[in-house]
Amino acid sequence: MSRCSCCSSCTNCLRCFYSCSCKRDKKEIPSTCGCVWIILILIVFLFTLIWLYVTFILKNDIHNFNEEIFRIIGIWQDWSVVLITVAAVLTSYCLILLFFSMCMVVSSQPLNLHWLHKVLICICIILVSLGIIGLDLKWKIEWKTVAVSLQATSPFLHIGAVIGVSALAWPLAAYFWETKNKALKCLLPFTYIILVCALFVSPLFISSPCIMKASKLPPKPQIIGHRGAPMFAPENTMLSLEKMVKSGGKVFETDVMVSWDGIPFLMHDETLLRTTNVKQVFPYRSRHNSSDFTWSELQRLNAGEWFLQRNPFGTGGSVTDAERREVMQQRIPSLEEVVMACKENNISILFDLRQPQSGHPYNESFVNVTVNTILNTSIPQDLILWLPDDEREEVIEMAPGFKQIYGRRREQNDTDSLDAVNLSYINISVSEIRSYRQDNISVNLFVVNKPWLFSHVWCAGATSVTTNACHLLKDLKQPIWLMLPLMSSGLLPSCTNSVEFPALDY
Repeated sequence: MSRCSCCSSCTNCLRCFYSCSCKRDKKEIPSTCGCVWIILILIVFLFTLIWLYVTFILKNDIHNFNEEIFRIIGIWQDWSVVLITVAAVLTSYCLILLFFSMCMVVSSQPLNLHWLHKVLICICIILVSLGIIGLDLKWKIEWKTVAVSLQATSPFLHIGAVIGVSALAWPLAAYFWETKNKALKCLLPFTYIILVCALFVSPLFISSPCIMKASKLPPKPQIIGHRGAPMFAPENTMLSLEKMVKSGGKVFETDVMVSWDGIPFLMHDETLLRTTNVKQVFPYRSRHNSSDFTWSELQRLNAGEWFLQRNPFGTGGSVTDAERREVMQQRIPSLEEVVMACKENNISILFDLRQPQSGHPYNESFVNVTVNTILNTSIPQDLILWLPDDEREEVIEMAPGFKQIYGRRREQNDTDSLDAVNLSYINISVSEIRSYRQDNISVNLFVVNKPWLFSHVWCAGATSVTTNACHLLKDLKQPIWLMLPLMSSGLLPSCTNSVEFPALDY
C-alpha cells in the first residue's frame, strides 16, 4: 500500500512540474503532439549542451575577447563567466525537463506540456542561436579552436554519447510496448539500432594525436611566458618577468614599441588605456598611440594599479599584501631593462616589434634603434629570438647571432631557411607540426592556456608553447590522457611506419 502511495506521489510530482497540474489522469499512450514536444526538448537539450561545450572551449582564448570588448566599450569584464553561467542554466533546465518527460513516458502519463515550458524552450533556442550567430560574426576564428578541441576530447565525447544513448533505451522501450502504431513499432527499434551501430564503429574514425604509445610521446614543449606571467603580475612588467622565471618559463614573450624620443619600451596595445593610468595622468591624450609619448612621460604612468582593479584572470585573491605593494610600484619597462634581466637569468626573449605611425620621428629607423639597443646590452645574441619581418636581412647582417623566428608557414620553393616558426595553434595541423619537426624546424604555438590544449600540442610534437599559465603547464608531467591505438591492441593490423621526433631547443 505504501509503495503504491509513493508511486502515486511521484507521478503527481511529475505532472505538477511537466503540466503544472496535479489533476490525476488515467494512464494513456502519449499523443503525437506530446511526442513531438519530447523530441523537440531532446533536440534543444543537445543544442544547449553543444553551446555549453563551446563556451568551455572558448576559455582558452577568452582573454583576447575581453581585451577586444574593453577597446570597444572601455569596460573590463570576464565574459567567460557570463557565457558559461547562461549556457549552464539553459542546459540544466533542458536536462531536467527532458528527464521529467522521459519519466512521464515510462509511467504512461499524458504529455501535456505546460505553455510556460514551451515559452522557456523557445527562449533557450533564441539565446543559444544569438550566441552562435554572435560568435560567427565577431569571433569566427574560434570555430577552428572548437574543431581542434574535438580531436582532444572526441574519445570522451564518445563515452558520453554511449551513456546518453543507453539511457534513452528505457523510455523508448516503454513507448515501444505501449504504442499500437505498427509503423512506430518498426521505426523505433530500426532507428535505435542504426544509432547504436554508428556509435560502435565511430572510434575507427576518431583522429587524435594523443592516440599513441607512451614510448612514442614527443618531449614536453618548453614554456614561453606570454607577456611574462600575466596571471600573477601586470603584463609586460619587470615583476611579470620575475614571476615567469619562478614559474619555469624559459622564454619571455613580449611586444615592443619605440617612444617619441627613440626609447624602445614594452607595450602590447595601440593605446595605454588598458594597462596604465594614462586617463588620470594625461586625460586629453588617453587615446593617443602608445608611441606618441616620450620616455619621461611614460615613466610617469603606473603600470600595476589596473591589475589589482580589474583582476583580469581572476587570480587577484592569491596576491599577498606584500605582492600588492610591489604591483602598485610597477612602471612601463624599457627594452634595455628587460634584456638585461633576461641576460642575468639566462633566458631568451621573443618579441613582436610595432612600427610607429606615420609622422613619428622613428617611423623609418625603429628597427635599427631596437637592434642597437639590444646590442648595447652585450647579451649573448643567441638569447634573442627575432620575430619581426621588417628589414630581416639587414638585422641578420647587424646581428648574425640572433635566432630568426618566422611568423608564417613554410611555402613551396621557400627561399628562406626556416629554423623556427611562431604560429597560432589553429593555423597549423598535426601532420604539419610533425613534418616540421622531422625537418628540424622548431614549432612554437600561441596562445596555449588550458591543459587539454597543451596536451594536444604536446602529443602533436610542438617544440614550445606561448602561454599565460606558466605555473599551470609546468606541473604537467604528461598529457592529460594517452590512448593506445587499436592497431597496438591487436584489434587492427599493425603499421610498420612510426614517427620519431628530434629533440630541439631554441
